[in-house]
Amino acid sequence: MAKRKRRRKYSRGAGREVEHEMRRYKKGKARSGRRGKGGKVKSRKQAIAIGLSKARKKGKKVPKRKKRL
Repeated sequence: MAKRKRRRKYSRGAGREVEHEMRRYKKGKARSGRRGKGGKVKSRKQAIAIGLSKARKKGKKVPKRKKRL
């Protein structure tokens, strides 16, 4: 049985964007909201979401956001 090659869900550039945001979060520098005017990012999930959002804005390969109910 041959192995199937899997396609990337997120581009490498998007992964780097998330890594960068996680470093900012760990140092306590990550802020939420437009232009960083909001409060401090308090959770890992929030930091990841911000990194993916920045990647989307730069046109990197990232799946669309899920609709909130």
